[in-house]
Amino acid sequence: MKETLYGQVARIGQAFSSPKRLELVELLCQGEKPVERLAAEAGISLKLASAHLKELRQAHLVEARKEGKNTIYRLASEEVADFWVAIRTLAEDRLVDLRVALAKLSAHAHELTPLSRSELLAQAQGGEVLVLDVRPSTEFITGHLPYAQSIPLADLKKRLEELPGDKPIVAYCRGPFCLMAVEAVEMLRAEGFNAIRLEDGVAEWRTQGLPLEVGA
Repeated sequence: MKETLYGQVARIGQAFSSPKRLELVELLCQGEKPVERLAAEAGISLKLASAHLKELRQAHLVEARKEGKNTIYRLASEEVADFWVAIRTLAEDRLVDLRVALAKLSAHAHELTPLSRSELLAQAQGGEVLVLDVRPSTEFITGHLPYAQSIPLADLKKRLEELPGDKPIVAYCRGPFCLMAVEAVEMLRAEGFNAIRLEDGVAEWRTQGLPLEVGA
């Protein structure tokens, strides 16, 4: 009986044992996506993405629905996103190699926001800072930080005139492993803006019990 019990729990660990499956889970934390987009954003073939998603689906971590000829995937529940944040946080705490890799993303300490989540929320509400969401607009619509403005990274260069030059800009994307906010801050600082990066994404924000907004 104990073998059976532990074996069932181990299915979750086995499903999370692939780096690409973890990346797919992080992508799905941003909202449901068709398998073709998941494959493109994860940088893998459609066949391999489908195989990874099958493993996650068999462990009841993701679900799928049909929309015409398209297969749309989503997380089975918010608890899956919570588990991803928890296991990633544990890895950051226990694995030196991971901390070293993350430090390379934060090589310039001044590019990370020194504000706590509550301070950022209060300053964004008061208009003291601009929170900038540089993810694709479909992810922004699914869920975003309060008071955030959406300018996808691909559009940022041609929409600089929409940004204030007299207040700090706090850019965020999908979480600590996401490079879009890193690139956005580099671009903005090169253009003379006071830009800093927030490591949180919507999954981290929600795990802390903080509010999110939905819609454009």
